[in-house]
Amino acid sequence: MSAPDTALHFQDALGIGRAIRQGTLTSRQAATHFLDRIERAGALNAYSVVTAERALAQADAADRLLAAGIVLGPLHGVPVAVKDSVQWEGTEATLGSQARAGQISAGTAQALRALAAHGMVILGKTRMTEFAFGLSGQNGTQGTARNPWDAVQARAPGGSSSGAAVAVAAGLAPIALGGDTGGSVRAPAALNGLVGYKPSTGLISRAGSLPLSDTLDVLGPIARNVADARALAVLLSGPDVDDAATLALPPGCVTALRHPETRAPGPLAVLAPEAWPAALGEASLALWRHTLDQLAAAGHTPQTWTPPPGLSFDRMAEDNSLVLAYEAYRYYGALAEDPAQPLWTVVRSRIAAGGRIRQADYEAALQRRDADMAAYARAMQGHDALLMPACDQAAQPLDAADLRHAGLGKLLRPANFLGAAAISLPAGFDGEGMPIGVQLLAPAGEDAALMDCAAAVEGVLGVEVRRPGVGAWGL
Repeated sequence: MSAPDTALHFQDALGIGRAIRQGTLTSRQAATHFLDRIERAGALNAYSVVTAERALAQADAADRLLAAGIVLGPLHGVPVAVKDSVQWEGTEATLGSQARAGQISAGTAQALRALAAHGMVILGKTRMTEFAFGLSGQNGTQGTARNPWDAVQARAPGGSSSGAAVAVAAGLAPIALGGDTGGSVRAPAALNGLVGYKPSTGLISRAGSLPLSDTLDVLGPIARNVADARALAVLLSGPDVDDAATLALPPGCVTALRHPETRAPGPLAVLAPEAWPAALGEASLALWRHTLDQLAAAGHTPQTWTPPPGLSFDRMAEDNSLVLAYEAYRYYGALAEDPAQPLWTVVRSRIAAGGRIRQADYEAALQRRDADMAAYARAMQGHDALLMPACDQAAQPLDAADLRHAGLGKLLRPANFLGAAAISLPAGFDGEGMPIGVQLLAPAGEDAALMDCAAAVEGVLGVEVRRPGVGAWGL
């Protein structure tokens, strides 16, 4: 991998944290730098709310604590962006929908409280797909965050955490917190050349964050590398009485995640092509083969892994959509059924479809989920993680019907249905210079093994460090 960019806005979060602790950079200097870039990059539409005054106050507080010899952690004083669904008292939280315009949060999400408690500086809230319902990242009412890798043609930024990934890719934040219900952290990360980590269900509290699906929702980091993603997840992880899912996760999952291991290369399960839920385009297939060659040369011994009978990745993707739509309708069905509400037609149709799902079909899908999770855990014994494609293609131009990225959902949703720990990693670029990713999955609760494996794979892939043409955006 080539040398990292020395510009502050393209440095990793842990590196910025070190500079702040060592006194070569203040938290206020870092916050001011990113806030200035955000102000100049309005065309990217990455942020829905910029909390400049609060951010500078937090940065000053972080600097005062350091001056007093108090360090709150490795990300003390580091700026961060958060998805619009993560509530912050006194700020607007629209969940990407004009139907919620002007709604001010009366409370603060547990995850955001944890960011602040560890000394991080919140720059603002980022754009997202309306109601978090879509993986291309398009938002037909509030405007779509612009994928910074193409300054000529508007392409999908990935969703639903679209603005979070755009902010990190364009150097408008060193790290961001997004949400993943059907791939919504991994999709924008993959389409923007970043790392996107979807933790096991229950690792990070969702209390106070606006929901889409109680069964499937998780919060997770979008970062420049695996180490940053892991550091943010560690900061946020742990039991919370206000989110029952965190109480069901074995405590050892959190403990192990806090202690990275350097693992010798071992067998790596690789999903058999005939089990892929979507076919890959030419560029993605070429990069997939190159990835396997690199891993084999490094001694990771890729071993073809075929799912056990009944464990269909295609069917799990469909079941994930069923559960998501059924539960989303319970929250937002009344809005979708009201023609006076200013919903994007595409999202209105997706939510309304959830109202036509029979309860019996929904409950049957949940029963299949329990069986699938157990079957996957058994079949993965002896392997730290399963490697499979994250992208069937790179980001494509936006399309009005929002159908062009259907394959992305098929590849990413199975991990949510399995409650699995999953992470997308940059794998390279297509012929037009657009990023493409791969992903690793581990059984629920095996986050530490997943992240150890991801760090090793990241080191092998050696993806050339490139940056989007930020000069085109006034940066």
